[in-house]
Amino acid sequence: MGSVHEYKRLENSIVQKTKSVVIVAGRGIGGTLQAIGRFLARRYTVVFVPHSEEKVYNFQITVLSLILFLLVAGSIAGASVWYRLSYNSTQSVLVGKDSRLKEVQASLDQLRDETALLLREARGFETAFSGALSALSPDFKAQKSPSGDLGSFFNIRETPEGMLQEVDDVRRLAAYLYSVAGPVKEIGAILNSQSALLTEIPSIWPIKGGQGHVSMYFGQNENPFNGQQYIHKGIDISTYRSGDPVVTTADGQVVTIDYTEDFGNYVLIKHKHGYYTRYAHLLSARVRLGQRVQQGDVIGYIGNTGLSTGPHLHYEIRIGSDVVDPYRYINIRSSIAKQGR
Repeated sequence: MGSVHEYKRLENSIVQKTKSVVIVAGRGIGGTLQAIGRFLARRYTVVFVPHSEEKVYNFQITVLSLILFLLVAGSIAGASVWYRLSYNSTQSVLVGKDSRLKEVQASLDQLRDETALLLREARGFETAFSGALSALSPDFKAQKSPSGDLGSFFNIRETPEGMLQEVDDVRRLAAYLYSVAGPVKEIGAILNSQSALLTEIPSIWPIKGGQGHVSMYFGQNENPFNGQQYIHKGIDISTYRSGDPVVTTADGQVVTIDYTEDFGNYVLIKHKHGYYTRYAHLLSARVRLGQRVQQGDVIGYIGNTGLSTGPHLHYEIRIGSDVVDPYRYINIRSSIAKQGR
């Protein structure tokens, strides 16, 4: 029983002390709040005294009102500073975007100029392409001309909404170029076949480097030995000297290397399509019998052998047993080049 009474007394003592502490703390807090309240409620009179006999103005203000005024003024000042900084930052961004916009506009103007130049060049391409088709054959042009020609680019149609005119032009130009790719490839194949054909028929000058001149043409001429008229079956080409290299005028095979009183040293070459070429009055031959030669290969050298009045090359072209004018074949390449221009 004694221990229980001791416990009860200790408990009551703790409770009493706690109450005392709470009461003291409450009184302290209450006093502090009252002091703050009295401070905030304290009034001050603000007086405006003019430097004259006019009426004096005054008003009263509490500490609380002053603090609220200072808070509002500080908030306004802070907001102003923040707005100013934000405005400067936004303005800097806008200046950068404006500069970028000007660069984009300049690039767009350049793109438009380049597009206009491209379309002008496209006109020339269309004209040249149509001319090439016509030169090949009217039927070929009718069959291979693309259905959408470049004329559509110069009669501008309405473009899809939101699309730049230049973008639409370039797209349609790309479509046109795609459509002509097939005919261009076929033209290339035709030209390649023609180029191959030109190496198979006698079509180049028979003196290397294009040297010399025709001293006697094909056909009726005066015989330099007896003055009588006769049919000259080739052309004579002179460089006024011996030893200049003679070249074969087409791919072929050497079928004869011989000497006669009329032709002197000569070489006879057989070509495709029934062509034969003879190179006479040579100083010497540089090929052997049966050798295959390509157009432009050196086969011998200009000389003065056989029935000749001076160093020159007698050049003949035969188709089967018929002789033809070699000069017409020599001009084949230049004629094709002129047509291409």
